Amino acid sequence: MKKSTMVIIGVVAVLVILVLALIGSYNGMVTKRENVDTQLSNLDVMLQRRADLIPNLVNTVKGYTSHETEVIDKITEARENLLNANTLEEKQNANNELTSAIDALMVVVENYPDLKASENFIQLSDELAGTENRVSTARRDYNNAVQEYNLKIKRFPNNILAGIFGFETVSYFEADESSQDVPDVNFD
Repeated sequence: MKKSTMVIIGVVAVLVILVLALIGSYNGMVTKRENVDTQLSNLDVMLQRRADLIPNLVNTVKGYTSHETEVIDKITEARENLLNANTLEEKQNANNELTSAIDALMVVVENYPDLKASENFIQLSDELAGTENRVSTARRDYNNAVQEYNLKIKRFPNNILAGIFGFETVSYFEADESSQDVPDVNFD
């Protein structure tokens, strides 16, 4: 073979390898982004399940407490905010608002022993606790997917491709800063 033919074959081989590497990197970023979207969808399902349990819990509490309307109104408003949230930030804020409202409701429940002993309330509380665990798991899975995706698009040489093709970092689903506070428990 001629020397020029060998050089052309070598250049073509290098170009083919580069193109295949670029395609692999691009497809890897797309896969990671789809995983983030899937995990966000799973988180949305768990938040929706949580929101669907709230009316039953509120109605059970209403049956035992007639003058605790402020807490019930806060829960109802927080639930609506969660259901109407579109962006990740809105979902985070609404979720934190709903968590605070539910915490306030549980404080109210402590004042009603008959309510705490109600079979319906116990069942709903158990379902809500299970859902809270599912939400926590879904948040963790989402944040893990975000971490993998963000790392993928920030590492060289993927960061160049990510910039060219418009892949942008995604925000984590973070807990409210007040969730770090230790609750004040008082049995006076």
